[in-house]
Amino acid sequence: MLYAILAYHVEGVVLSWSEQERQALMSELNKVHDGLKEAGKLGPAARLDPTATACTLREGVVTDGPFAETKEQLLGLYVVDCSTREEAVAAARDLQRVNKTAVYEIRPISLYVPGVAVSGGE
Repeated sequence: MLYAILAYHVEGVVLSWSEQERQALMSELNKVHDGLKEAGKLGPAARLDPTATACTLREGVVTDGPFAETKEQLLGLYVVDCSTREEAVAAARDLQRVNKTAVYEIRPISLYVPGVAVSGGE
């Protein structure tokens, strides 16, 4: 069975880290990543860009930010390769046509491939 581990943190704290602090944390995280990889347990991982880059599609209307109501929980994610935000919104509209009561947050992501930082969609 596959599991998604969604990492939550206070965004302002993360954005305030110096490059040295960020590198120290990534060094420790990479030890965990390496252990999971060696055990054959690590699949794709993605880090979401800051919430200021997000938009939300609710009932056909696109708004800035990830303003999903607290009664809603994140149940999954799609990774799509789109050239523009508008193209990504169009993909979300297609999903919403099928699942009319769902709310879709659209946010650029940076992919993490163990050992190689890769930027997605740019």
